[in-house]
Amino acid sequence: MRITLAQTDSTPGDVDANLAQAAKVIARAKDDRSDLIVFPELYLSGYSVGTVDADVAIRVDDPRLVELARQAAPAGIHIGFAESATRSPHTYNSAAYYEGERLVHVHRKLYLPTYSIFEERKHFTPGPSLRSYPVGDDVTMSTLICGDAWQPQLAFIATQDGARALIVPAVSAQSRFPDAYDAREYWQGITTFYGRMYQLYVVFVNRVGAEGDLHFWGGSHVVDPWGKVIGQAVEDEPDLVTVEVDFDEVRRRRRLFPLVKEARLALIQREIARLLEEGGDL
Repeated sequence: MRITLAQTDSTPGDVDANLAQAAKVIARAKDDRSDLIVFPELYLSGYSVGTVDADVAIRVDDPRLVELARQAAPAGIHIGFAESATRSPHTYNSAAYYEGERLVHVHRKLYLPTYSIFEERKHFTPGPSLRSYPVGDDVTMSTLICGDAWQPQLAFIATQDGARALIVPAVSAQSRFPDAYDAREYWQGITTFYGRMYQLYVVFVNRVGAEGDLHFWGGSHVVDPWGKVIGQAVEDEPDLVTVEVDFDEVRRRRRLFPLVKEARLALIQREIARLLEEGGDL
């Protein structure tokens, strides 16, 4: 499978402008024979939704989004946006995967940071579930949106649900306190760890550009099931990188070192039940 990392900037509050840019990116990726095109977190709205007057939330069946997916065919697209729920008052930080005009899966961000310069919990509702989903004929993937990937139990659940790749769209910004936190170093450590310990591919797609005090640094990359970076975008500027991955490598790795199948889910269930009874967080 050929996966394109669409490391792009976004225009805050202008969904139509971001859709138009996405169409150009898709055309280039199709020329490169891509099978899957992955955009950053909240690509269609921009990150700082609280600073714009317009309502930038759209539904998963928005005709503009469906048309964009149709243009991408036969490649699939994985794209982030502010989602207006169909049958509820909620707005989610979502990423959806489409094959042609068909919505295959939508992941709603589960862990919304409200610390430092981030305030997502003010604007979005946490998602209710984590599910793996089919991509193409025989590959299963899961999505962890940015802060979700900082919760290792989610990567574990995704792996046990059959994922052979983690798609991680992000809007990672460098901290104002670089001595305490280097975003680049942290993300490299996270993606390498997941690739190595969960024995799968990790596709990290970060955006570039700036919004107010937020500086998005890019550095999108793919890690293989051995924890090796096999494709990487530049930092601090838009880039389009297509990486070829071999999902048979996941099976080979897991047969050689059968870590994933040793999960002991019943043991984990018992211990989590005990922690909840002892007053653990619900």
